[in-house]
Order: sequence, then C-alpha cells, then structure tokens
Amino acid sequence: MIPMLRLQFIIFTLIGIGFFTRKKGLVSREGQKNITDLVINIILPCNIITSFTQELPDSALRDCLMIFLISVAAEALCMLYAKYAYNNVTEDQKKCLTYGILVSNAGFLGNPVAEGVYGPMGLMLASVYLIPVRIIMWSKGIAIFSGQSNRKDTLRKVITHPCVVACLIGIFIMLTDLLAGIALIPDWLYEMLYTVGRCNTALSMMVIGMILSDINLSELVDKTVIRYTIDRLIIIPGVLGIILFVLYKCGIVSGLSPRLAVLLAAMPAAATTSMLSSKYECAPDFATKMVILSTLCSIPTIFVWGLLLKGAG
Repeated sequence: MIPMLRLQFIIFTLIGIGFFTRKKGLVSREGQKNITDLVINIILPCNIITSFTQELPDSALRDCLMIFLISVAAEALCMLYAKYAYNNVTEDQKKCLTYGILVSNAGFLGNPVAEGVYGPMGLMLASVYLIPVRIIMWSKGIAIFSGQSNRKDTLRKVITHPCVVACLIGIFIMLTDLLAGIALIPDWLYEMLYTVGRCNTALSMMVIGMILSDINLSELVDKTVIRYTIDRLIIIPGVLGIILFVLYKCGIVSGLSPRLAVLLAAMPAAATTSMLSSKYECAPDFATKMVILSTLCSIPTIFVWGLLLKGAG
C-alpha cells in the first residue's frame, strides 16, 4: 500500500502543478497542445523503446502475445457494450459515448501509471496492449463520427503513429536480444533515450492537470455523463476482471498481463473524444464533459484498481 500511496501522491502533485500553470496562464491552450504533441511524438516513443531493452524473463514473448489478445477481446467487449448501453440519448451523444467506451486514455495516462505500478515490464506490455486500441481509434473511431472509413488512410495512420513505430522497434530489439543474444542499442543511445523518456510521467500528468483546469463543477452534473464515467472507470474493468479471473483459474491466462489489462481498461475518456466531436460537430460540449469528469474521477479509482490488482499479484 505504501508504494501505491507514494505513486498516487506523485501523480496528484504533478496534476496539481499542471492545473496551477494553466490557471495562472503560465501555459496557454496552444502551449498545452504543443506539450501534448511533444509527449506523444518524442518522449513517449523513447520511453517505449527503452522498456523493451530491459532484462526480460523467459515468458516475455508469451506475455506480449497474451496481452495483445486480451486487448483485442476487450475492444470486442466494449463494442458490444456500447451498442446496447446508450439508447435513450441523442444521436450525436451516442457517437461520443460509443467512441468514449471504445477508446480510453490508456495511452496518455495508462503508460505512466503502468510503469509506476509494474515498472518497465508494465510499460512494455502496456505498449503492446495499446496497438489494437490505436487501430480502433483510427478506424472504427473515425467512422463513428464521420460515417465513413478509409482503409488505406487508417493503415497509414496506424503504421506511422510514433508510439506504434516505437513499439515495433522495441519488439525487434527484444527479439534480437532474446533469440540471437545481440544488443542493438549502444550505451550512449540508450542513455539518451532513457533520459528523454523519463520526462513522460511528469509531462503527461501535468497535461492532465491542464485539462482539468477547464472544469466547472456545476456544468458537469449530467446524468448521462455520470453514468458513462461509472461505466468507463468501474463497470468495464470490473467485467473484464471477472472474465480474466475465471480464465486465470482455468489456467488459460497467467502472469502480469491480465492484471495490467484490467488496470488499463480502467482509464478515463481519451482527449480525442472532445477533439473529434468538435471536428465533426457532434455534441462537443457533451464530449468535453465526458473527458473532464471521467479524468477527475479516475484519480481515486485508478488508485483503488492499482491497489487491488497489485495485491492480487
């Protein structure tokens, strides 16, 4: 419990710093966007690559395959849930809710949390877990708002996404090391990547704080948004956890992958929910409420999930 409390204190403090800097105007809205782009395109990819260069257990390849398959199954579960869960809302709101169920903030918020709870191995597996999520984000996610999907454009966006590229590079490095015993990254390059990657947690959490600086509690009181927040942070990871627990007892899944998958499933709505709803004029105010309320409520729920799952190990 002490390590989890320490991690939660660090996360809360960093979020508070981001909140303060945005409120005081030290960082503009444009500056917030620039920091987000910096994290996604440079810092996080460096962090992902170094997570694959650690001393890995013999089960590393099996764990990577297992969490990838769990992620695919989790996305299928989310699709099924979103199809029937929100039928008494407007069409535009349903689009936002469906996207918000399928695509969480597991990339931006989940990676630093996974690393904080489970170390470099957690970050490595989280990077693999996110591959199906990013595919859904650029295919089904775009189709939800636009009503159409371009397969070639989707493939290009997935293959060229910096985090996916970093994950593929990391897997190649890991396979080369495990199968041929060859370390491809020289010490100086590793130190550079590691130094840049260490900024990930601090900047990611500060951006979350900047997002929360736009909060107005009186505007967040929306029954549908509250229900979505409960679904996103409690129901979905809870159902996935029960299924994986049964599979664990049957000997089908094992190791760190199932616990980490549940933790990543408990992340709030992705910021792209608000961005895409604004671009396609689909209830942008409603989508922003989803992002802010679920992110705010995720601060205590992530702590509880992390504590439960860490204890389950």
